[in-house]
Amino acid sequence: MSAKMHSGEISDREGSEAGQEEKSGLEYFGWIYHLGVNSIGHEYCHLRFLFLRGRSVQMYKRDPHENPGIKPIRKGIIGPTLMVEELGRRKVHNGDLYVLRFCNRLDETKKGEIACATAGEASKWMEAFEQAKQQLDYELAQRSGRHGLSTEAELNLEGHRPRVRRYAHGLKKLIRIGKGPERLLRHASNIGNGGRLSEYFEGDATDAIEAHEWKCVRAVNGIRILEDVASLKSGKGFLVKSVGVVDASADMVFEVVLSLDKHQRYEWDMMTGDLELVDSINGHYDVVYGTYDPKYLTRISRWNSKRDFVFSRQWFRGQDGAYTILQFPAGHKKRPPRSGYLRTKINPSTWEIRRLDPSPNSTVKKCLVTQMLEINSSGWGPWKERNCVKFEKTIPYALLCQVSGLREYFEANPALTSDSPSAIVQSNISTDSISSLSDFEDPEIKEEFYDALAADQALEDEDSDDEVDFSKSGKLKLKSVSWALASLVLKHPAAPTSELDTRVSPVSIEVNQFNGTLPKGTNDIDTNCWTSPGGQAFKIRGKTYLTDYSKVMGSDPLLKLLAVDWLISDDKIDGAALNPKCLVQSEAGKKLPFILVINLQVPAKPNYSLVLYYGADRPISKGSLLSKFVDGSDIFRDSRFKLIPSIVEGYWMVKRAVGTKACLLGKAVTCRYLRQDNFLEIDVDIGSSSVARSIISLVLGYVTSLVVDLAILIEAKEEKELPEYILGTVRLNRIRLDSAV
Repeated sequence: MSAKMHSGEISDREGSEAGQEEKSGLEYFGWIYHLGVNSIGHEYCHLRFLFLRGRSVQMYKRDPHENPGIKPIRKGIIGPTLMVEELGRRKVHNGDLYVLRFCNRLDETKKGEIACATAGEASKWMEAFEQAKQQLDYELAQRSGRHGLSTEAELNLEGHRPRVRRYAHGLKKLIRIGKGPERLLRHASNIGNGGRLSEYFEGDATDAIEAHEWKCVRAVNGIRILEDVASLKSGKGFLVKSVGVVDASADMVFEVVLSLDKHQRYEWDMMTGDLELVDSINGHYDVVYGTYDPKYLTRISRWNSKRDFVFSRQWFRGQDGAYTILQFPAGHKKRPPRSGYLRTKINPSTWEIRRLDPSPNSTVKKCLVTQMLEINSSGWGPWKERNCVKFEKTIPYALLCQVSGLREYFEANPALTSDSPSAIVQSNISTDSISSLSDFEDPEIKEEFYDALAADQALEDEDSDDEVDFSKSGKLKLKSVSWALASLVLKHPAAPTSELDTRVSPVSIEVNQFNGTLPKGTNDIDTNCWTSPGGQAFKIRGKTYLTDYSKVMGSDPLLKLLAVDWLISDDKIDGAALNPKCLVQSEAGKKLPFILVINLQVPAKPNYSLVLYYGADRPISKGSLLSKFVDGSDIFRDSRFKLIPSIVEGYWMVKRAVGTKACLLGKAVTCRYLRQDNFLEIDVDIGSSSVARSIISLVLGYVTSLVVDLAILIEAKEEKELPEYILGTVRLNRIRLDSAV
């Protein structure tokens, strides 16, 4: 990635700091769209210029670089309770925008929305706000024991505009997101990798051991076609995939795959080029209708009639920047069977688009594109073994060749991935080099950012001429970070003894003293139960992770799983540990030195809660990472609370949707923390994220056939905290919804 450097601006600031100690910092700016509703109920979409300095945010009607002295129409600060949610695509004024929602996790009335032209720009703004929150976390730690940061949230909806300094003090690095307004929807975001925006992302493809065993059976036009040997042995159908490297960013490939523009699809998609939108369920889920005519597929099909199909698409972007698109055959009342067409079902399939690091001497963006396809036809064996030529005349083969079509499409259209010249700004930002936030923010700004984005009728109505019509294609760029995966033959670390106080004699934990509403299983055959597996199926950060990004096999959990509650309620269940019937309130529970309660709140009608109870046989050591987490701030907890999921058994599409990548839950969904007596409860509101809601609805449809492993841990970010250790694990065996209490 590259970063725009405005040399004049930087030199002005450097000149004002002669003789002072040089400080490091980042400033993000670029064009976005401000979405809202005015006083008469009219939805507006205004082009705005957004500045993020430290944790101070200003919104302008014009670019302040080109209009010196212009005052912001909105301003605020990023507070510790700010949540940024990616709502996905939304059609605005006949164009698709990617919407970000800002809200206060403690006050849902304080909220606002901005939108970006591309998914890449939206993800870069999310990273920018995450970087600002990390600075806030650092500042809170530095000011521990002194005065705290101001979190006043006074919103002024009148015309008063407080004074804002033209430039913040101490900023050295400028990172531009997006281009000017006239090119906003046609060109790439331009965000630099100075400052390691992605330091909280994991770059590995997986953090759990998967059961798939892939074998290459064909290599066509530089694309490998592989089959899952494990699925062949199970006799439950055939799973094949095509894999290829595309010379474009993951963001750009995602945009092209998702686009329904037939002129573009005709250039790379020989099978499903004629597509149209039937229904948009939400920003991450829609329904599409398509047709194909056999006269264009004479080599592939012997059909004598035209065919049409309806399918649903569900997509999301992981915390590592990888995109996943799920495609299911579907039906819709708006598209009943059509005269002259034979309705057929497409094969269930997935797209996975993951960025690759460019070679040391190249700046070309690359990504790994994988298309996975389910084939139920009994003809797969003969196609593969006796006459591969026949396979090349099949519909599945044509679908698998879409990856090859994508690769050739980008090679034939280099303008899609070319970059305008820009200077490179190198920067290495760490918590040790982050300046005090007072250097980044205007002391007069006290409104929090979600207030600054609330609908301001007086200001928005005065200027409706800058609403924009949309026609977009985009070229995007994604951050580049090198990662490595250690071999699993490395010896896995033992759970650290320093986390619990070894000077105190351990108490005896008898699991049979603790009862939950979900029974404990005795073996892997039991259903509607839980067991406690070891950590060997998970990969965690090793001792040398900060230098070589190596991961190692996990060890047995530090805490013991006591019991599991599977609960149902009309409303969300908060503070489960405070219920008199909860095991935490039992005599046996009160005798334990510490209990960690994980309350996974599952959105549905009605609501479910999966409550996990983990016990420690010794008190927590003072000064340990676990102690900092248990007794620390919510911001620190949000930045460290990590979960690794793994579906051991279940439908392959659900496996791809859930994935096996570590997720910082505090960054993905709203987490509330309750610290009392000898316990810490974490209420994880899965419904607070539209992406999480979409995934969990898919999981609930197959839950009775799923075996799910979860590992809970605290992310290690400093050398003294490595290697990581697993706090607790759980295996959920084919849970029944009707068994919830």
